[in-house]
Amino acid sequence: METLETPVERVVASPEALALLERLKARHGEVMFYQSHGCCDGSTPMCLRVGEMTLGQADVRLGTVGGVPFWVGRTQFEYLEGGQVLLHAKSGALGTFSLEDAEDMHFVATQRLWTDAEWAWLQAHPLEGA
Repeated sequence: METLETPVERVVASPEALALLERLKARHGEVMFYQSHGCCDGSTPMCLRVGEMTLGQADVRLGTVGGVPFWVGRTQFEYLEGGQVLLHAKSGALGTFSLEDAEDMHFVATQRLWTDAEWAWLQAHPLEGA
């Protein structure tokens, strides 16, 4: 089996999502993501100002995207652990409290399964607090 030497990112973003995130950071300052506790792949990632939401002991920092922390609840982490989260930006507001709603946009998270080599790397480098 192939051995990876570079870190595996648990969450990555499309160029459109990164561009939207940069606009939000310019407008709102320091922001964070929190992945809702939905039951499936399309659960809505929320972009909030840092401090708008209190994180608890059951929250896990999945990674960073565009320099912004991406948090999930422990139950959601257990679901998402099997693949890489892919963050996208789509047009249209969803009527949520997420910052991009005011821009008539929304973030969408999908997932891609790990390769065997990626999974082996992740097993050797577990997340703190997970």
